[in-house]
Amino acid sequence: MSTEELHAIELLSRVSYGRLATSMRAMPFVAPARHIVHDGGVLLRIHRGFGYHRACNGSVVAYGADNFNSGGTVMWSVQLTGMAEIVQPTDGQIQLFGSEPLKADGESFQPVFMRVEPQFVTVHTLNYCEELHADHAA
Repeated sequence: MSTEELHAIELLSRVSYGRLATSMRAMPFVAPARHIVHDGGVLLRIHRGFGYHRACNGSVVAYGADNFNSGGTVMWSVQLTGMAEIVQPTDGQIQLFGSEPLKADGESFQPVFMRVEPQFVTVHTLNYCEELHADHAA
């Protein structure tokens, strides 16, 4: 794994949620997903009721996450692209995901899990120094 891929995986381990993107019936879509980092890949948990897992399974997808709401002086965004595959996680992996939402768009949440093996990774950072924050606050 390259240095950038290792850095991206480390950053992803700092946040819990991101956005899964691909296309379904030739239309692009973005869906919220919970993720964990495991064995150099990313495991995703999404709501089965969305139906997106069918479009993603065996297809190239993009997954992105960031810390933009952290309020820190260094913000980052990670995007990875890779093949998605529906998987059955181990009990230990399921525990790492933590509790499930009760509802998704008003329906009972039904999880489906996918593994994404990163093939292309991009990391972007935005650095704000304290002086810059003070100038913008004025």
